[in-house]
This record gives sequence, C-alpha cells and structure tokens, in this order.
Amino acid sequence: MKSLTIVGGGWAGLAAAVLATQQGWRVRLLEAAPQLGGRARRIQHHGLALDNGQHILIGAYRDTLQLMRTLGLKPEELLLRLPMNMQTAQGQGLRLPDGPTPLNLLWGVASASGWSAADKWGLTKRSVAWQWAGFQCDALTSVASLCQGLPPRVMADLIEPLCVSALNTPCEAASGQVFLRVLQDALFSGQGSSDMLLPRVDLGQLLPDAAHAWLQAHGAEVLLGHRVSDLQSLQDAPLLLACPAWEAAALTQSVAPAWSAQASGLQHTAITTVYARTQQALHWPSPMIALVSGPEAPAQFAFDKGRISRETAMQGVLALVVSASQSPRDELTQAVLQQAQSQLGLQDLQLLTTVVEKRATFACTPGLNRPSMRVAPRVWACGDFIQGPYPATLEGAVQSGFAAVSAMASERMGENTA
Repeated sequence: MKSLTIVGGGWAGLAAAVLATQQGWRVRLLEAAPQLGGRARRIQHHGLALDNGQHILIGAYRDTLQLMRTLGLKPEELLLRLPMNMQTAQGQGLRLPDGPTPLNLLWGVASASGWSAADKWGLTKRSVAWQWAGFQCDALTSVASLCQGLPPRVMADLIEPLCVSALNTPCEAASGQVFLRVLQDALFSGQGSSDMLLPRVDLGQLLPDAAHAWLQAHGAEVLLGHRVSDLQSLQDAPLLLACPAWEAAALTQSVAPAWSAQASGLQHTAITTVYARTQQALHWPSPMIALVSGPEAPAQFAFDKGRISRETAMQGVLALVVSASQSPRDELTQAVLQQAQSQLGLQDLQLLTTVVEKRATFACTPGLNRPSMRVAPRVWACGDFIQGPYPATLEGAVQSGFAAVSAMASERMGENTA
C-alpha cells in the first residue's frame, strides 16, 4: 500500500481521504483544529448546536450527495428539499415549481409575483441567449456587464441575491463566466438540479462526523489538533494539501514559491450569520425567504430553523445571512436585527450570537487565475480555491478532493508502468 498524507480536514480533505482509502492508499489525515469540517462545521452556543454559517446545497451537488451515501448517510433524511424560492415573506419574487428543466424555469418566470410582463420577457430572452451561447462569455466579463439591460426588478429580486449567495461577490466584481456555469448546472441540468437542500442537522452531522467514523473504520489515521508548520517532515510520502489557501501558501513558500505567491494573492470575502430567537409565529411561504437588501438592510436571506431542523431546541431560531459582508460585527448585527423587525414584523427578536467567517470564500472575480492542483513533485493541493469551474462551494471542495486523488492515482499508475 502506498501512503498518502493529507493536511486539512475540511470537506475537500475528507472527500480526498475517503476516495484515497477506497482506492487502497494508506491515509493519514492531519487537522489543526479540534474538529473536522473546516469552514463548514458545527459550533456550540450555550448548549445549542449551530453552524459557523448557514449553508445551502442544491440538487446539482451530485458528488457531495454521493459522498454522503458512501458514508452511509441518507441525504433525503438529512436535507430538506425545496424548489428554488427567491420570494420574500410577502410572496413577491421568483419561485420555481417542481418539474423538468427548463420548463420549471419558464413557468416560474411566467408566474413570478410582482413582476411585470416586461420583467418576465426580459429575463426569458436573456436566458435563451445565454443557453444559445453555451453559457459562455468572455473571461473578463463581470456579472453586472453580463446582465446589463435586464429589468431593475429582475436584477434586484433574482440576479443580485443569487450572485452574492452563490459567488459571495457583488455583481459589479463577480465573474460572469462562473455565474453562467452556476446557472447552467442549477437551472438546466435536469429535474431537481435547482432544488434547494437545507440541512436539517448541524454541519457536523451532515458529513464530517460520519466521514471521521468511516475513515477510522477503514484503517485511515485521523489526527485532530495536529498543526503542520513545515513540509520537510512529511516528504516521506505523497502529500495532499487540503488546508485553506493562506495556510497552503505559507507551507509551500520554500518548495513552490510561485504557487505559494499565487495562493497568497487570492482575495477573500466574509459571510456573517446572525442567529436570533423569536416567540412569534412565522407564516412565511417557505422556511427560507429572501429579504430586500440594501445599504441599511444588509441581510439577503432569512431561515426559519425551527421548520428546517429536526431538533426541538431550534424552535423559534432564525438564521439571517449577510453574504460578502464588510461592516464591523456589532454594527452589522444591529442593522440585521432592525431589518428583521422592519421587513418581517418581528419585534421580540432576541440575539443569540453573530458568527463572522472572515475568509469564508475567495472573491470570485473576472479572469481570476486560481492555483493549480499540482504544487511540486509529490505535493498536490485540493480545495474550493483550486482551479475549477465553480465558486467556493461545498460541491467545489468535494469535487476538488476527488480530482486530486484521481490525478495522483494516474501518476502513480504511470510510475508503476514506467
């Protein structure tokens, strides 16, 4: 058996470790934190199991869903599946019905509440044009440029919240090409691909806990609280870096200075999740609703955790999410609470905690040159920041972990046949 050391126990590292173990590698996974999960993990707040940020999966995340099944999990039980819904609490906006693509999109646009005929026709024409172009555009095109000319209501109700939630980057600075890839996979890749999958359990239970148990049961070594400060002591085996970009950059300065500089040059954006509790009954059309966001109202989405979660302790808990957040924590918290009171009529909101993931994702800007999978001889990297077609998502992380192991296996096969 050939040995493989993986540095980092986020979703990319876990995906890589599982696939490598299946392929016969002797895997050792080193994680600096006391728990697995990376930037999608469970946190505790006074005995309440929350997350370091509210995450959404979609039906197009096929590799993530397959990984869950490999670990013995049942996605249909752990994830609440809902048709894509960008409506407000008052039912304004776009909601896609269940059905085959792209017919569900056409029906959703035709029945969008609060949209004029010009709004609907404008989006339909542009969607057809994108499809005819193969969902391709110039690499330097921003989402704002890509969508120039679309009706203001369509931009405000659909494009802007979808862009900032998927790419965690505002339209003016976000990659049009990556945005088109997200639209293609979500809206045009088969029935159910656009469905929203909301975790009914905390993120630890959703995958990392089961991955830890599976790896140990299959002979892999998992070391928590084990920080790697240099790579020299690990060079006796092929090495896969599955840690965040800034940590990978620091570790590779001496062995791959050009790669290190590229990784350290990535810009990152934050995501803030304000958790609060209410005693009022919520009559939202969906457990996830869109909010009207702006300079004084920073949150884009609200989640009724009581309707989503299987835990009775989550009754009345809301998660209010600010993607691409920039303001200080306390200022942002107060603005979000005031926004919820104003737009949702919740006057009794009690703040539980505010979680700011300062470097939640890389800034997905036009023409961004992301680091390659290959770092140096016997050193590889995976993660949502590695070259690929997707923004920083759980699916991108899982796919990157799988791709790295597959590439290492191909090289290993070449060495054996040489």
